[in-house]
Amino acid sequence: MKRKDQPAQTEWQLLRSEPGMDMTIFRTRFDWMRNPRNGKDVRVTIVESADSVNGMVLTTEGEVVLTRQFRFGIGRHILEVPGGLLEPGEKPETAMARELQEETGHTAHTFHYLGKVAANPVFMDSYIHHFLVLDARPTHALDLDDAEDIRVERYALDEVWRMVRAGKFIHPHSFSALVRAFWKLEELGLWSAHAKEG
Repeated sequence: MKRKDQPAQTEWQLLRSEPGMDMTIFRTRFDWMRNPRNGKDVRVTIVESADSVNGMVLTTEGEVVLTRQFRFGIGRHILEVPGGLLEPGEKPETAMARELQEETGHTAHTFHYLGKVAANPVFMDSYIHHFLVLDARPTHALDLDDAEDIRVERYALDEVWRMVRAGKFIHPHSFSALVRAFWKLEELGLWSAHAKEG
């Protein structure tokens, strides 16, 4: 709740921008901003990137398709939902279908859009678009980038729900996508958390 003596927020003023490093899939820039609270000018670093997609994928048998891959930032393999960056001019649903095929070898025709979240609003300018993908089937070999080494794993839907509740998904974008997907499954009448929790 806002305190009575707390001043109203005013907008930060962008004074100028300077290009930073180009890091292949990311670029940086430096924005000089004026802080409306104290009038001071500060330089902030912004990481520019294309938007991304990810989503919960259910097979025709009702299993959830997950990927286990090495994440360089934390130096370990983690379990995630499939996803990746949009290509220039690509629509999110098209990107989700492409990433699904490349990372898991599956294709599907039913994509429910679940909205988007900011990738990291602290210093990134991009968004993650979430999907619930239904009736996926294995149809292709994996098509991985040189920096990818993905193991595809399939889990029962109820087991994934237990893993979500137990905090087993440490990638925040996977966690967000899974929570939204379970909400959508309940809305569609395809699953109920209350039935599973007794």
